[in-house]
Amino acid sequence: MTRPVSRTDIDRLGKRGSYRLGGPGPLGGTRPAPPRPFQPQFIRPQHHGSASGWILSACAAAIVTAGAAVAGIWYMPFIIGVVTGVTMRWGGWRLRITAPVVTIMSMGGWGVALWLSALRGLPVGATARTVAVVAGLPAGAVATVAITLAVSAAQGLAGLWLGRALAPRPAKD
Repeated sequence: MTRPVSRTDIDRLGKRGSYRLGGPGPLGGTRPAPPRPFQPQFIRPQHHGSASGWILSACAAAIVTAGAAVAGIWYMPFIIGVVTGVTMRWGGWRLRITAPVVTIMSMGGWGVALWLSALRGLPVGATARTVAVVAGLPAGAVATVAITLAVSAAQGLAGLWLGRALAPRPAKD
């Protein structure tokens, strides 16, 4: 079962090539290249389009989300998120900027839709209290409205993630 340990095996301990784990290593004892050092960039990123154009398109997206919510198209924040994810690659905007913007667009659109429904005389508060009681939450409209806005934000962020995954990365110059 076991072979006796020879003196040459003992002399090889701790020397190069004495421990053969896996396949043969690189020839000549070459090491992999060291990682590239971090180089901070103090220049502003180049964005395509004007900032006012992007702000106007974000406001338009919030209005479209509100109109779709009033019309019963509850998944519009997801679609707006996908479109934003694709266009953010083209525009050169970073995720730390677009994620809060998509969240504000989604929650703002649904908030305006709920507010307009309440102004028209629909029982938004009573419905929210009933849903809260059925869900086992405290009988208040605030919790249900907050959950509704959080779900719309989650839809927008999921759409943003999918849009970023579908859009190709811009070519590096």
